[in-house]
Amino acid sequence: MSNNRRDFMKKSVAASLSMAAMQFPLDAFSMAKSGMKFGLVTYQWGRDWDLPTLISNCEKAGVLGVELRTEHAHGVETSLTATERAEVKKRFKDSKVTCLGYGSNFEYHSPDPAVLRENIEGTKEYIKLCKDIGATGIKVKPNNLPADVPKEKTIAQIAASFNEVGKFAADYGQLVRVEVHGHLTQELPNMKAIFDQVTEPAVKICWNCNDEDLLPPGLEANFNSVKKWFGDTVHVREFNDGDYPYPALFKLFNDIKYDGWILMEARTEPTDRVAALKEQLALFNQLKKENK
Repeated sequence: MSNNRRDFMKKSVAASLSMAAMQFPLDAFSMAKSGMKFGLVTYQWGRDWDLPTLISNCEKAGVLGVELRTEHAHGVETSLTATERAEVKKRFKDSKVTCLGYGSNFEYHSPDPAVLRENIEGTKEYIKLCKDIGATGIKVKPNNLPADVPKEKTIAQIAASFNEVGKFAADYGQLVRVEVHGHLTQELPNMKAIFDQVTEPAVKICWNCNDEDLLPPGLEANFNSVKKWFGDTVHVREFNDGDYPYPALFKLFNDIKYDGWILMEARTEPTDRVAALKEQLALFNQLKKENK
């Protein structure tokens, strides 16, 4: 596709979504009761909000689920005491916002056994935190296939790590949500090869809306190759920025009756992030409505 045609299609899709969003009333609370639900990953748009502000701004925007990113201003980390963890849990319980879990940077591809073990044990500590704050899971990621290690060896190591942390998570009533992420590992054939060796049912895939999703054999085939491992979270970017085929993706999720969370992992820098969240929620509602 030529650059001119790609730019034209990008602008046309964005304009159509924006116009459609303005034509349909926002009904966030009813939309959150059934089917796909819209939430926020605190990456970028929530990075500098403390916990009360984060919850308040999500309620103002009608965005009723949140994945807490590590090292952000909300400060929900394993350093919290038991009392502080109980306070976090109560804040969410007393609000309309669901704490879905924790977005970590733990990864399992390192050929260094000490580094690998550090990531595994760190994951376990944050799984305990997730349980204590009333969340339901932790996001992790495979992040590379090192060039100096046979691909099959790293894939087996990543899968074995998922099985270890997945078994631990199940004991705490938590999920391990594996973001489709990282150099080479975000290519769906490699993700499938990893999950072909995952045996723990608490380990799930979090679709991440990468350009690699569109590599041959294409979005639908790549989606179908891993859909049996989908969990309850999906990461998206702004619906009206870029040329990712969100209408086609929503149709695929509707076809499998997906009823989990679609989480905005934003990249832009709007002046008013609450207003931007409201806009994205409206676009989400319209995509959901039009692509059944």
